Amino acid sequence: MNIILFGPPGAGKGTQSKYLVNKLNAFQISTGDLLREEIKKNSDIGKVITNDMQNGKFISDDIVNKLIENLISDPQKKNKLIFDGYPRSLSQAKNLEVLLKNSNQSIDLILFLNVDKEIILKRLEKRKILEKR
Repeated sequence: MNIILFGPPGAGKGTQSKYLVNKLNAFQISTGDLLREEIKKNSDIGKVITNDMQNGKFISDDIVNKLIENLISDPQKKNKLIFDGYPRSLSQAKNLEVLLKNSNQSIDLILFLNVDKEIILKRLEKRKILEKR
């Protein structure tokens, strides 16, 4: 079963993804985690990501899509994917559709996490406090 979780930052996508990963014996796909992993490995893509971030640029859909493609094409992960905040753009959605079709997969469920704005703001404020430590 492949699932997409949508929602604003602080809505709980990561928390719910982790729960679903454990419950369904699936694999979480978080673009943030993928980008941080490439930076940590100091790969060629990681260097581009670091440069773009330092210059205040968004990471290109091409880079994100390539990282996603590597995971979707992994036979061990077939039909066991939990997308945490991906796709984020029309370009990414179209790419995901093609990648899934090419690997004979589909999306089984899309969940939108609708959370009160006040709750999200409190959660994000906690994140800022924790990041400063």
